[in-house]
This record gives sequence, C-alpha cells and structure tokens, in this order.
Amino acid sequence: MFTQTPPLQPIRPARHFHVIDEGQINQLADGTLEILAETGVHCPSEKCLKIYADHGAQVDFEKQIVRLAPDLVADSLSTAPRHYRMGARSPSHDIDLDGSGLYCSTDGCGVETIDFDTRQRRPSCKEDIAKMARISDYLSSIGFYWPIVTASDHPSSSPLHELDASFNNTVKHIQSETVMGEVLGKFAVEMARVVAKDEETMRKRPPLSLLVCCIAPLAQDKEGMESALLFAEAGLPVGFMSMANVSSTGPATLAGTVVAGDAEIVSALVLIQMAHPGAPVFHSFMPGIMHPRTGAYMATAWEGTLLYPIGVEMAHHWGVPTLAGVFATDGRFPGWQTAGDAATSLMLCALAGAETGAGLGLVESCKLLYPEEVLLDSDIYHRVRIEAAGLDTSREAMALDVIKAVGPRSHYLAQRHTRENIRRRVFSDLSNQPNPSGGMRDPVEAARDKADWILKNHHPQPLEEYQQKELTRILAGADREIGGENGR
Repeated sequence: MFTQTPPLQPIRPARHFHVIDEGQINQLADGTLEILAETGVHCPSEKCLKIYADHGAQVDFEKQIVRLAPDLVADSLSTAPRHYRMGARSPSHDIDLDGSGLYCSTDGCGVETIDFDTRQRRPSCKEDIAKMARISDYLSSIGFYWPIVTASDHPSSSPLHELDASFNNTVKHIQSETVMGEVLGKFAVEMARVVAKDEETMRKRPPLSLLVCCIAPLAQDKEGMESALLFAEAGLPVGFMSMANVSSTGPATLAGTVVAGDAEIVSALVLIQMAHPGAPVFHSFMPGIMHPRTGAYMATAWEGTLLYPIGVEMAHHWGVPTLAGVFATDGRFPGWQTAGDAATSLMLCALAGAETGAGLGLVESCKLLYPEEVLLDSDIYHRVRIEAAGLDTSREAMALDVIKAVGPRSHYLAQRHTRENIRRRVFSDLSNQPNPSGGMRDPVEAARDKADWILKNHHPQPLEEYQQKELTRILAGADREIGGENGR
C-alpha cells in the first residue's frame, strides 16, 4: 500500500526584478565573450575538441585549448530552448521550466551522515539516499531530487546505485551530479528509459537530468562532458555548473569571478548545441569565496550571496534556464547560521526569476547530512514562498465592509469573515509548537520527529515490478563491467 505524494508548491513571485541593471549584465556578457575568444578554455576530450573544430571553433589540439568567436557563441546558443519540461514518474509532478515559478531540489554529493538512529557521524550509504528520497517525496517544497549523499557502500558504481535508490523511493524528477563518463552515462540513460517506459516519453517528459561541474579556472572535465553528450543525444536535460572560488580559482573580485565562471559554463553549453541543436540545457553558477586567513571555501560569505542571483541573470541573458544556488550553508549543524544562510539567497534568486535551485538538506558546505536539516530548510522555503507571492489587495482581502461593521473598540472574532479567512493562514509546524511539559519545543527536535514520522508513514508509489527488475538487471551489468559489487 502506498500513500499519495503531495502536490508541488513552487515559489511564484508576484513580480521579478534585476539584481544588477541591464547595462551591467551586458558588460559581464561582453567580458565572457572576450575571454572565450582570446583566452579560451581547456578541454581534455578529443571527442569534444573534434566537435568544436567541426563547427568552426579555433582548436589547439596539442594544448587542448578551445577559443570561440562571439558570433559562433551566439549562433550556437540560438538553438537552445528557453523553456522545457523536466518529467517525473508522476505526471502531476512534472516541472515546466516556463519562468512562472521556482522549483527547488535537495543538495547533493554529501559524503557523511548523522545516523538516523544512533545520531553518530558516519560515511553515507545507499540507504541514506533512499530514506531522504522518501522524505523529499513527502515535502511539497522539493520539486525534484538530487541523490543527497554518496552511496559509499557501492564505490565502483555509486552514481548508478544512487539513481536506483532515488527512482525507487520518489515519484519526482531525479537530477544526478555524479554520472560521469560514457560507461556510467550509457547505463544511466538505460535506467531513465526504463523509468519513462518508452523512448518517446523519455524525450517528452525526461525523468532524469544531469549536472556537470566545470573545472575552475577555465577548464572542462573530460568524463563530465562526454556523459553530457550522451544525455543530450537521448533528449535528457544537461546543465553545467561553475564553482569558481573568489581569490583562488577565480579572480579576487566578484565581477571577475562571474566572468571566468560564466565563460566555463557558456563554452559547455555551446558544445552541446553544436552536437545536438535544440537539446535542453541549463546554466548554473554556484561560486564560493576563499577565506583570506584560512583558505577555506565559503559558500555563504556576506558578499557571496549576491553572486547566486547574478548567475540567474547571466543564464537568462544567454537564453537558457538556470539552476540557482540556494540554501548552501557553511554552518556545521542545524541552527541560526544554516537558517540565515538560506533565506537571503532563496529570496533573491526567486525574485530574479530562477526556474530551479538546489541546496536543501546539507551543512558544512554541502558535505554533511543531518536528516532533520531538510525539514528546517523546507520551513524556510515556505516562508519565502508566501512572502514572495505578495499581497492580495482585493476589496474582500482589505475587509472594508467588515471593518465598518465592527467599528472602533470592538473585535473581529465573531465575524464570518474571520472564521473563513483564519483557516487560510499558514503557520510553521516546527516553530512555536507547544511542549507538553511546558514552554515551546525546540524546532530542531520537532524537525527530527517529523522526519521520523514521514519515514514511518509515507510510502511513495513504487515502480512497477518489471521496472524494478530491469533496474536490478542494469545495475548487475554495470557492476560486472565496472568491476563493482553485485545486487542492490
């Protein structure tokens, strides 16, 4: 017996705005084009270099440097779709990237977990991914799911086991950040085809997408680019992320890091459109800032929050959707810092018009999973969702007739208007919760209890039996080919 997955609740801002003006956006874009034309990017894949060269790029095969003229960039990106659909197992949970709302995912690639039962820190495993997929399936704030941690118990083929745990435990769209290379890519595409049930559906409503990280500064990853080509050929969305770090792998200015990171992303987007014109792609800029005294990577330094919505602006300038940086935190455990780090970037990216964003559920700069953190982040998500929606100023909402009827020095408790509208108010189920022993509950404790309740009570619709068997068969084949483990 399964339980129904709640409908998605995207953030739909009442209005959008630019965090920098159009002139500045054009200046940054011109800087990107200058770097691509004069400096170029390093690409260690012979397959990719040949595609670039065959389509008019200036390619130094010996040094593996690609330079792209501005007209070539413009012509290539002209075929990229501005809007498309990310499908799900459940059609009602498909995501249309049409600019009307922001859909968020969990964070991903964490390597350690606070154990659900013992509360001890340990390496993450496949079962953690499955459990968090079930929790994420229940949360209306989660539009799609990144495998939130690594399946370290399946080291040779962990990306495929991460997909298996995800597909089996949520009806929502899955986005992988770890399927790298042609071998893993072909198995992942085969898994997506099984989940979609047929080729046509996989292309119209792709249940899987891929995010590939560039290598800062100004370089591409061979395995990542070659898996992206496989995904694009199959009609599965692919995106590219720069995590350039201000002062280390990026210049020591925000604008300089934007230009350098944007050049990395744009060069990859161009390649995909050269190879497969019209393939669905997205742009993702999630930089950090180096702490000058420790050298530490900081995802949420004070200035750094502005970089995420600027990434949204750059994606839209190039005519593609974005995956925005939201919820990343340098906090080491759930608390005031994780909450403060999340809210600003989420609101700014939503108001800038981001289509998707990622980052719920991990702490320590995306390394550690506290199961309750995704519930706390979800609470912040809904606060931003409600605030961004704006204010209803209809006559009914202004309650003019009720105010006149009640008049001075009375109250509104007995009014029908009050009885009807008080039920529409939305409140947190984590904060301001009474404690039976007196006072108020700690929201972190309430979140932990809610995570436990979801795991005990929410059971998403499973894959059909033949699909489960097919995924098991694919995993077994992958384990044999790659030299990993057998079984799920």
